[in-house]
Amino acid sequence: MPPPSTATRTVSGLLGLTAVAAGVIGLIVTNPGPAAFEEFAAEKLTEVATEELCRKEDLPLLARLLIQNCPQLVRSQRKVLGRLAREHSRRYNFGLLSLYGTRLGGEQVLPHWRIPRYDALTLGVAGQFLLLTAGESQAGSPMP
Repeated sequence: MPPPSTATRTVSGLLGLTAVAAGVIGLIVTNPGPAAFEEFAAEKLTEVATEELCRKEDLPLLARLLIQNCPQLVRSQRKVLGRLAREHSRRYNFGLLSLYGTRLGGEQVLPHWRIPRYDALTLGVAGQFLLLTAGESQAGSPMP
């Protein structure tokens, strides 16, 4: 088999370059923005809050009597949770992708009761989100 001609190599190189450029443009166009992040965060926070808050053994007796359907109550706050996450997040936009650092909680609600502080780092790329890290953090730690 004879070696490829210069014209064939040039065409192959241009096709490869075009494919890479199309991929980069595709990533730029599909880099999810703050509104999409708010929707993603609302879904995740609703799931986590339902798991954390609605366990019967963890709810005080008075709360169990007052709250008939805890999962439904949490779901009804979905938009509020998403907006809260958006307001407490910092977006690092790299064009092709975005990183969202979020810090929630840590407030003193009642004497001797402080809401735990949670940090999360989320990657947004190609119209999707991936939660990279999430967990309780300590006061004074840098925001993700």
